[in-house]
Amino acid sequence: MAKVAMTVNGRKVSKECEDRTLLVHFLRDQLSLTGTHVGCDTSQCGACVVHMDGKAVKSCSILAAQAAGSEILTIEGLAANGELHPVQAAFKANHGLQCGFCTPGMVMTAVDMISRYGAKLDEQTVRENLEGNICRCTGYHNIVKAILAAAEEMGAAGRQAAE
Repeated sequence: MAKVAMTVNGRKVSKECEDRTLLVHFLRDQLSLTGTHVGCDTSQCGACVVHMDGKAVKSCSILAAQAAGSEILTIEGLAANGELHPVQAAFKANHGLQCGFCTPGMVMTAVDMISRYGAKLDEQTVRENLEGNICRCTGYHNIVKAILAAAEEMGAAGRQAAE
């Protein structure tokens, strides 16, 4: 057993877990943050995407001990003051979900994508960056639409703040 300490959604946490515990299971089982899903256990589907030190990672491919000392952001930590994050709001407004199982991973991937590309995002770039996220329901059209809408919204908000 190892004692693992990290910051999750702005809160310092420290728990004991087996050395072989994956970050996704640490989040779900130790911290009861069940928004991060286990979809495939093979790092293929993207349902487990979280941010580690500001970058999107598949939490099913990282040991909890490897995340020690890191800042982790999960889907539960995106909304602020009761308001959805712009990406969450765009998924809702653009019908970017159906069953919802892939949605947390898609949203976390989208937030990372927008932070990396900003206003340079286009449909092809979004589709290429979603390659590691599987949705079995939607066909991706509305997911792509939602991400582009969120990028536009976040870009406009950033331009207004700068003025």
